[in-house]
Amino acid sequence: MLLVATAIKLICEIALCALAGRWLLGLMAGAKREQNFFYQLLGIMTRPFTLAFRKITPRLVIDRHIPLLTFFALVWIWLFALIEKASLCRGAIGQGLCQ
Repeated sequence: MLLVATAIKLICEIALCALAGRWLLGLMAGAKREQNFFYQLLGIMTRPFTLAFRKITPRLVIDRHIPLLTFFALVWIWLFALIEKASLCRGAIGQGLCQ
């Protein structure tokens, strides 16, 4: 169970960093951000998460808001994985194996 919590936490961290990096690069690149190679690369990394979140949200939500909502959903998932990992480390497994 510790492996599952750690894996979910790691996947969320990678996706969160990619979403934040894409947002910051979009701010810096301006209008020509779609031609930027690294912006496109970060878009490829975040596409599975944003598409999955688009499928579970109602059509009432604007497509422009999906990356932001995906970011907040991943933050919540990361927090739950962190809490689960901490409780496993404090509980039966012990601190020694969690280092």
